[in-house]
Amino acid sequence: MAQTDAPPPTPVIEAAAGIRFDFNEGARVALPSRASGVWRVRLSDIGTGNTLYESTAAGGMVMSAKKWFFRGRIEVFDGDKPVLDHSYDARGQDVLIRFHVGTLGDILAWFPYAAEFARLHGCRLTCSMSELLIPLFRDVYPAIRFVTPDAASDRPYYATYKVMMFFGDRDRLWNTCEGRTLSLQQNAAYLLGVDPEERRPMLALPDEARPIPEPYVCIATQATGQAKYWNNPDGWDQVVAFLQGLGLRVICIDQKPVTSVGFIRNSMPRAAEDQTGDRPLVERALWLRHATLFVGLSSGLSWLAWAAGAPVVMISGFTHPTNEFSTPYRVINWHACNSCWNDDTAPFESGDFLWCPRHKDTPRMFECSRLITAHHVIGAIRRVPAVAALTAARATAA
Repeated sequence: MAQTDAPPPTPVIEAAAGIRFDFNEGARVALPSRASGVWRVRLSDIGTGNTLYESTAAGGMVMSAKKWFFRGRIEVFDGDKPVLDHSYDARGQDVLIRFHVGTLGDILAWFPYAAEFARLHGCRLTCSMSELLIPLFRDVYPAIRFVTPDAASDRPYYATYKVMMFFGDRDRLWNTCEGRTLSLQQNAAYLLGVDPEERRPMLALPDEARPIPEPYVCIATQATGQAKYWNNPDGWDQVVAFLQGLGLRVICIDQKPVTSVGFIRNSMPRAAEDQTGDRPLVERALWLRHATLFVGLSSGLSWLAWAAGAPVVMISGFTHPTNEFSTPYRVINWHACNSCWNDDTAPFESGDFLWCPRHKDTPRMFECSRLITAHHVIGAIRRVPAVAALTAARATAA
């Protein structure tokens, strides 16, 4: 069956008297038309004790406005006679979680909460995501079924949830609160009703051998918007020189060595070793698993490095440090404008590569990362235990 963005138009579970119901993007119940008399319908939240909807109808569809997870109860009466009384119970049921973006970082952040949802509810979980990402998880989560978006609607589901950033969701129909005030992981946790503690995904690596025998550092300098870049013009060159001065090889694992958008051109550091290209993500994860450390931005490869277990030095000013996973090597300059991504009063314009909501087209544009110095980043790198040990050993040898 072809994938559609909406759930099936008719609920998939058949009950008494021709009534059908499910929890595909909200609690839903379809009532057959009646020539005389009316149905009385009540939707409620078991966890909070709130009645969400109660009314009468001669037929038609009733559904909850809220699409995020809640333990719904659906009751239908014929007069005062109960006809249907069903409380949400996903045990042994097919449940679909759609990840509606194909970006690496978002899925690495969100997926662990889908896995925890499956564990808590004992459901048969299907996760829909980009085919490029599925190999990262499939072999280490054998109880979860992974499909691409075009194959997601190949069976009826008891419940369906859509995980993404819901910009402009002022009525909180798709998530419980404003997503930009949360960490990336908390977005999925609250939407799926899972404890929001930080969760690191497992990765499936078919080969654990080191890519090269020498100690090395991985870096990634490219991003999908200029606000994400480290906009200090000399920063990367100085950091690469410092790392190489310690005897570490510096490997750039970006997809592209150069990114050009209009008149903007961003290039990898000239002195770094080029391992860019359209490589499988499991290959990137293998490089990161054995790296002494990783230096990058608020981007997907930083999330992959974290998942692979590498110490992550993350350089970002446009996000608040609580936006991403915890790392003791997070670099942000509080003297500069910062954290606009987590400010819901600064509208995000996804099509604007030069998005800078507070200072665009002024001398302060992108100061959040431009004013992060190489000195600042190198200070964070020095705190990584392996680097501190290497520095001490070289000092003793000298």
